[in-house]
Amino acid sequence: MIVVSDTSPLTALHCVGEEEILHRLFVKVIEPIAVREELMQSHALLPDWLEVRDVVDLAAAKRLTLVVDEGEAEASELAKELHADRLLFDERKGRRLAVAEGVSVIGLLGVVVLAKRRGLLPSARDLIAALKDRVGFYLS
Repeated sequence: MIVVSDTSPLTALHCVGEEEILHRLFVKVIEPIAVREELMQSHALLPDWLEVRDVVDLAAAKRLTLVVDEGEAEASELAKELHADRLLFDERKGRRLAVAEGVSVIGLLGVVVLAKRRGLLPSARDLIAALKDRVGFYLS
């Protein structure tokens, strides 16, 4: 399964030391250039399995910035261009936009549940609690 990720889920998992879950769950985890730039502002070292790809249709990504920020727009457009299985995205507005663009979305909570079901986590609750306590992860 190929996943394109936005910044916030990667940052959240990195902050609690659980970013390897993505590598163990998905065949490829890809980020667009804008997401890489956002991540590098707060994380000096990123996993080597995290691939960076250019968005081909920059005009389409630019159009999406009327609704979401540049990283979210590029992630959504890149997922569409690559025919990714999922876009890892948490923000509600961005999720709606991605779905309207024909992109399947999974959120951080979905990743946690999937990891638990596949036996990659001893406790989904503990990881969710860590995300809430250390990152301010919010469940509506």
